[in-house]
Amino acid sequence: MPPDGLSIKSPPSEQPLLLWLVKVLAPMKRTRVKQMLQHGRVLVNGAITTRHDHLVLPEDTISQMPEGSLPPVEFLAQAGGKIAKPPFTIIHSDEHLLVIDKPSGLLSVANGPHKTNTIFAKLLEWLDIQKAGRPHVVHRLDRETSGLMIFARSHQVAESLQTNWETVRKTYLAICEGCPRPPEGVVDNLIEEGRDLKVRVVERPGPDARRAVSTYKVVSRHQAYSLVEVGLETGRKHQIRVHLAHLGCPVTGDELYGALQNPCGRIALHSWKIQFPHPVTGEALEFEAPMPDGLKKMLTK
Repeated sequence: MPPDGLSIKSPPSEQPLLLWLVKVLAPMKRTRVKQMLQHGRVLVNGAITTRHDHLVLPEDTISQMPEGSLPPVEFLAQAGGKIAKPPFTIIHSDEHLLVIDKPSGLLSVANGPHKTNTIFAKLLEWLDIQKAGRPHVVHRLDRETSGLMIFARSHQVAESLQTNWETVRKTYLAICEGCPRPPEGVVDNLIEEGRDLKVRVVERPGPDARRAVSTYKVVSRHQAYSLVEVGLETGRKHQIRVHLAHLGCPVTGDELYGALQNPCGRIALHSWKIQFPHPVTGEALEFEAPMPDGLKKMLTK
């Protein structure tokens, strides 16, 4: 449901919505009123209405979404045009946070020369167009990993999520080479990033060694590949990729950690489910992002 809006006076007789809004919202400019409609900020009887010629009646209830709010995800998914449509799928939005479905191939945030072609930059630009504030980074996904990402809409909410990150339950889907043995278990070891930026399992504690814990379960087998569900108990860099490689079953397409094949032109890792208490209301939230078609096709062969 759309958020509660600011009440707008109803017309004394039947009138086209745009003409009535221009009249009742004066001195607001006609262009601004059109933008409100295009962005899905006008509700008639509780439903988002974008048509200029929609006829409103004296008994209709008209309202305007507050400045800085975003339309519900159902509207965003169907929105057309450059302004209204987000750059990627918005799974959830409220005044405190956004949950998006990140496509593979984009960095989460700027890294060296890559400043604009990132998830953060694209989301920042879109929110700016909507006059809906700016995103705040909570966590990251590797460039080739797809799926769920959380962004806060204020520094305070970002800080709260990061402070309580251990309460966030994250589940991934990975297509790996071979099949882990046993087909279900826990990987609990120390990992360390080397000077070459590659992460390795280490036997002894050290100043840079970090404990990493993952649970895994084979969901299905597909000739040379297996679909594996992986849960993160800790959130270390490249943790899933290192742990599956440690089991002798690297993620398909992950040449850095020993994969021999790359049939879909990417690392076959997807952030599938995420569960956490809302940082402000405490409500239990759970979201899911479907596996991309390219990865699904691998499982039909």
